[in-house]
Amino acid sequence: MKEMLGTVDHIDNIKTAAPTISGIHHSAFRCRDAAETRKFYVDILGLEDGAALAFDKDPAGNDRPYMHLFFKMGDGNFLAFFDEPNSVKEDLFTMKDGIEDYHFAFEVASMEEQAQFKTRLEEAKVPVFGPIDHEFCHSIYFFDPNGLALEITVRDECHDRYMAEEGAEARAAIAKWTAKTEAMKQAKLAPAAAE
Repeated sequence: MKEMLGTVDHIDNIKTAAPTISGIHHSAFRCRDAAETRKFYVDILGLEDGAALAFDKDPAGNDRPYMHLFFKMGDGNFLAFFDEPNSVKEDLFTMKDGIEDYHFAFEVASMEEQAQFKTRLEEAKVPVFGPIDHEFCHSIYFFDPNGLALEITVRDECHDRYMAEEGAEARAAIAKWTAKTEAMKQAKLAPAAAE
């Protein structure tokens, strides 16, 4: 299956200009239970029901019943989940490390709205910590019932300037990081590539 992974090895062959990606329509994750996940995202976080689509076959036509849930955010984008009972197992739903695994960040307009969410989560007995000052935004952190690391962030006044300055230096910062970490990553990844 490794041959299906994207690559940058042939980037010099690209002749076609990239159209603008206007945003993320949805990000999709596994969930333990559709009803539990809906309660968390709709009843606690206030997202809207987008869709709950039940299928008996997967896109390849295999017998594989699943439900694809969509929850609509204020910007019109969706957060989505798959409830797939045939392969469900508890170790899929352990707490995810926000750096090691992944996390996603919701955005609100003000520190007051963020504080309101923190209070709401605490009232629902959902452990939440922060806000943490990241120099360009403030964030609170918590987990959903599926173990997903979640964040609610507020842009600071300096956010756009900060990101523009950092964006202008991104190539140089990545080159420096690559030089610093390349040997370590090659040592860890080479045995897997050889298999």
